[in-house]
Amino acid sequence: MTTVTFAQAVNAALADAIEADESVLVFGEDVGPLGGVFRVTDGLTAKYGEQRCFDTPLAESGIVGMAVGMAMNGLRPVVEMQFDAFAYPAFEQIASHVAKMRNRTRGALTLPMVIRVPYAGGIGGVEHHSDSSEAYYAHTPGLTVVAPATPSDAYSLLREAVDSPDPVVFLEPKRLYWSKEEVTLPVRTAPFGTAAVRRAGQDATLVAYGPAVPVALEAAQAAAAEGWSLEVVDLRTIVPFDEATVFASVRKTGRAVVVAEAQGFASVSSEIAARIGERCFHSLEAPVRRVTGLDIPYPPPKLEHHHLPSVDRVLDAVATLQWEDA
Repeated sequence: MTTVTFAQAVNAALADAIEADESVLVFGEDVGPLGGVFRVTDGLTAKYGEQRCFDTPLAESGIVGMAVGMAMNGLRPVVEMQFDAFAYPAFEQIASHVAKMRNRTRGALTLPMVIRVPYAGGIGGVEHHSDSSEAYYAHTPGLTVVAPATPSDAYSLLREAVDSPDPVVFLEPKRLYWSKEEVTLPVRTAPFGTAAVRRAGQDATLVAYGPAVPVALEAAQAAAAEGWSLEVVDLRTIVPFDEATVFASVRKTGRAVVVAEAQGFASVSSEIAARIGERCFHSLEAPVRRVTGLDIPYPPPKLEHHHLPSVDRVLDAVATLQWEDA
């Protein structure tokens, strides 16, 4: 086993996908010789040539539109949006064509393509560089939405995304690019639609995904010092959503807190909380709580720590769950 960063795991997954299938192409803004803003595609052009990994003009709608045409004609494009909010000019393509092609053609045409989105905050980025945009994609039927939190999942889920016959939005938490894990690549973890219990507990369940997972784990560690046993569930994929694992955990603990960086209103966290409330009502000992970003545009870098979920905010939410024996 070796120490692998999240960025290295994504890079290795892309390289292995290119090696395994000649129809796989990687392209986007500055992903070629530069290796991308975060150097995630570093070395791919040098090793595989500009026919397999290449730069495009600064036109996200054009990037995705070109990928649609390629996917319709037998290729497997993997495109990068560079930053989360940069993808919005391409959203019309994603919502109107990428997500609907299989349904529109009654299954005659599939779009085996991956849209990689470096997303979320925590790196001192400014507005348009730190959005948590997962709700837009999760709300759009026809898209698989993936949000890994570990290098091993980043590798495995990206390989699965490239192999998928349907379009995948692959959300890469920017603040986790430099996180590390002892792992031997290649590795295959659980498939799409399978959540992971990252920490077992008895008193309450913390449900998180992507960049919120390390926060939830740190909060659970801190809570242990106060005598609280918190279970941490990492969704891994937002769509499909693993109800079975989440509900089993909540029914065991009787309490739940959903942790996510995105704004709380009309969010993925809203949907998770609603489903837990509907399906686990008779098991709940307290209302489902949420710890999310504030309902504001992303703040300046010096203020982002007020906006993002923190260990203290998670612990405050846990404290409101009111243990009968407290």
